[in-house]
Amino acid sequence: MQDRFGLPISTDSTVAADHLGQGVDLALSRNYGPEEQFRLALEADEGFALAHCCQAHISMLRGRGPEARKMSEQAKSLSSGISERERSQIEAVHLWVNGKGPQSLAVIKEHLKEYPRNAMLLALAQRLYMLGCSGAGVPNFPGELFNLVQSVEKHCTDDWSFLSQFSFAHHETGSLDEALRLSERSLEMYPSNGVASHSVAHVYFEKGDASSGGDFLGKWLDGYDKRGPSTVHLSWHQALFQIAMGRYQDALDLYESGVRPTVVEKGATALNDSASLMWRWQMYTKAAAPAPWEEVCAIAASAADNPGPAFRDAHAALALASGDPEAFQRLQARLGEAADQGNPLAAEVTLPLVQGIGAFAEGNYSEAAAKLEPLAPQLARIGGSHAQREVFEDTLLEAYLRADQVEKAETMLRERLGRRPSFRDTFWMGRAQVSAGDTGQANSTLQNAIDGWKGGDKNSQELANLTELAGSLN
Repeated sequence: MQDRFGLPISTDSTVAADHLGQGVDLALSRNYGPEEQFRLALEADEGFALAHCCQAHISMLRGRGPEARKMSEQAKSLSSGISERERSQIEAVHLWVNGKGPQSLAVIKEHLKEYPRNAMLLALAQRLYMLGCSGAGVPNFPGELFNLVQSVEKHCTDDWSFLSQFSFAHHETGSLDEALRLSERSLEMYPSNGVASHSVAHVYFEKGDASSGGDFLGKWLDGYDKRGPSTVHLSWHQALFQIAMGRYQDALDLYESGVRPTVVEKGATALNDSASLMWRWQMYTKAAAPAPWEEVCAIAASAADNPGPAFRDAHAALALASGDPEAFQRLQARLGEAADQGNPLAAEVTLPLVQGIGAFAEGNYSEAAAKLEPLAPQLARIGGSHAQREVFEDTLLEAYLRADQVEKAETMLRERLGRRPSFRDTFWMGRAQVSAGDTGQANSTLQNAIDGWKGGDKNSQELANLTELAGSLN
């Protein structure tokens, strides 16, 4: 028997095979319900090793590690007599759920040479790259991810799930128009594909087109089952679009309904998205965060004492530096020990990044800039997307401005504004020009930002800061 990718599956039950296929499609499109389909597959054939493996895969994605490891062990115990491709997939998932990301990625790379249409393992490879689960990070990420996805392209151009994976690799390497084309083609084939809609959001983010991005994502989310795993992260993307347009109340509504840890499943996505959104809010407005940091710190606290991905540690630092200084010091000490023991990613990136975050939270902006500046060219080593890592770039830029390092701020802003429009970067350029004494140019720049944010919330603190600064020049 074969699945829809033409890959062998070891079961005699057509019912089990059908439920497995439905579960895989729901998983690949990040929709609600793959767990139930895999359960039904096992109900039809309790010895179906690949269904146990897929259950382990989903449980790990949901943050249920012990459950994932138990299911993975069950899959391995049933692997006698099944196909080599199934054994290989089970091995890759088994390594991953047991904390061996680099080894899992190595197995996946070899697997895809033989079975290039295995979309579940291609998706897992992307996750491993995104979380930096490759030992010392991936110095040439996202280029290495792009090369892996491209290596299977000729076998998969008819598959909607591949097209959305390929789209993601494109926008992370700067090919925005091709990324949009691939995502739109995927959505034509499978309109509820959350991976493709996620890529469309990234394209509009990178283009600086918050209006189009917000329009697209708002309509797409209206038809999405809110129980699905993309609710938190796509709500976060939509909130970023709203903040980019100065619509702080809309962003807060999205945080309250789809991101806030007290209303969503408290997994890694909730930590990353809530911490970065709250940090951005207080940095952009120079005001208190709109919700208690304590509830974000509650899901960040485990990072203080337990090793994990650098991407998680960086976002935990945003929360702990803001709301739990004692836990933040433990996180910093743990990373210091890892660096002393020869961990290159901790020594070269994660520890100084966390130290820079801490210095910023304490108001030591010169120290923050000194720690963060050398990291800017290598932030990709911690994993994540550029949209997610931009919070650290923004922190460096804000540190430059608050430390009165005007030339560095202007250089960074010119590069960013040359790449895509941004009312906030325009505002920040005006701030830099005021600090440099170029009041004539600053007046024009700040007015451009005010004009751009005409559709924003009149009472938002960021707009108040902008109009106050512009008024001080007259």
